[in-house]
Amino acid sequence: MESEIKSFLTEENIGNEYLSDLINFEQELSEQWCTYLENVINPIQQLRADLKYRQHHLSQHSHSHTEFNSVKVLEEVDFVKKQLKAVFERLSLEQQKLENTLSDWSMKILDHSSEERNNLLSKLPMELETLECPYSDLKASIFNEFCDLTEKYQKKLQDFDLQLEDIYRNFQLSEEDHWVYQAVLDQYPGDLCGRRTLYMDMLQRYFPHKSRHDLVEHEKYCDQYRFTREQRRILISNWNKNRRDFIQKAVLTLTEACATHEMENILAKDRKRQQELCADLKAKVLQWRAHQEEVARLEMEISARRREKEEEKEKLWKKKESLQREEKKKKIRKYWAKKEQKWQEMEMRDLQRLEALKKLMAEQLVKDRGRVKYRQDLLEKRLMEKEKVALQEAHEEEEKERRLEALRKQVAIVAQFDPVRMMSDTMASKARMGIGIEEEFVLQKPLFTLNTYNEQQIISDPRLRFELALREAGLHKSFYAKEMLPKISPQKPPRKDMESTVFKS
Repeated sequence: MESEIKSFLTEENIGNEYLSDLINFEQELSEQWCTYLENVINPIQQLRADLKYRQHHLSQHSHSHTEFNSVKVLEEVDFVKKQLKAVFERLSLEQQKLENTLSDWSMKILDHSSEERNNLLSKLPMELETLECPYSDLKASIFNEFCDLTEKYQKKLQDFDLQLEDIYRNFQLSEEDHWVYQAVLDQYPGDLCGRRTLYMDMLQRYFPHKSRHDLVEHEKYCDQYRFTREQRRILISNWNKNRRDFIQKAVLTLTEACATHEMENILAKDRKRQQELCADLKAKVLQWRAHQEEVARLEMEISARRREKEEEKEKLWKKKESLQREEKKKKIRKYWAKKEQKWQEMEMRDLQRLEALKKLMAEQLVKDRGRVKYRQDLLEKRLMEKEKVALQEAHEEEEKERRLEALRKQVAIVAQFDPVRMMSDTMASKARMGIGIEEEFVLQKPLFTLNTYNEQQIISDPRLRFELALREAGLHKSFYAKEMLPKISPQKPPRKDMESTVFKS
């Protein structure tokens, strides 16, 4: 019973009045327990200590005096026993009343919490009912969705309640025995080693008429009952969370709908005002067009009068212009005569310059032919040198092959089947023992002639190091690599005599 009440105290949205009364009642019980310890237990312990003290210190006195003191002490102990018996009877009655009251309150809490949850799951939230929405179909759809969600959780809650009722009916102990069972389990903390063995032994002492199998079955049903109650509490917690989220989303949706409706009203008002402005502008445009037509008519009349004046002025100007044109023609003829003379002089000078350039180009052509012939002779000489080098390399290659063939013949396998030789000592074993030592054969000439760079010279080239770093970074094919590699100069610049002068004049 106590564990059930504590579990209800930890749940959310449970009856508040009964729970507050239970909390206050718990405080009163703790105060009464302290008073009981102070008024009943402490005097008994003090009396016990006093009796031990008297028994120890009065053993040395006379026998008659001792009998008198013992009779007095026994009377005092009997009086204390009667008082304690009366107190325990009164406490047992109060205990029975409190157990009945607690059972009634637990049933009230269960009924009240179930009623509150059913009301909470059935009624619509006030936040949604108080909100105004200009679109009735949107609000109806939100209410329908909330009802569907509520029905789903109501169905799950009813399933849990039915499971709890079925499990409770299968309990192997009565209500009072179950209370004792729960009190025994609460005496052993959860982290105690061998907790189940200890409380099962204690339960067998409390319930000797019950077998261990019945107690294990009751324990299994109790665990199922607690697990189902925890699932029910989690379901209600999830429902509260989903309900809050749904209400927040619904309020946000309705707020956005109201804002959209308000924006549509504002747009309609703006459209009406724009239509009025367009009508006013149309009237002004018509008036302006009438003014423009009148202005155009007046301008045409003014331009006609001005045109007549211009025609008269033009006649007078043409007469003056004809006289001036004759004078200009005379000046132009003189100008063109001087210009023609200058052109003839420039043409003679250009012809002379052209003849001089042709002569110079003929001389340059002779020089260029000599250069081309010289370059061709150089090219033929280089080709002949390359052919000589190729012949020399071929000759060296033949010589190398000849030497290699001689070496191959020297190391060729010519051994035959010889069991005596197979069982005799080898040359290596004889050499270790110092038998038949001969001078090593030293080749006076290497097998291959290497004319190249060594590893250190190749690695010291900054262009190779930069390319290896780009390759490790995966950037050797990037535009940056193509741009930067040609700009890196070698560690030692090339010799000047190796530079080509073919394309230099």
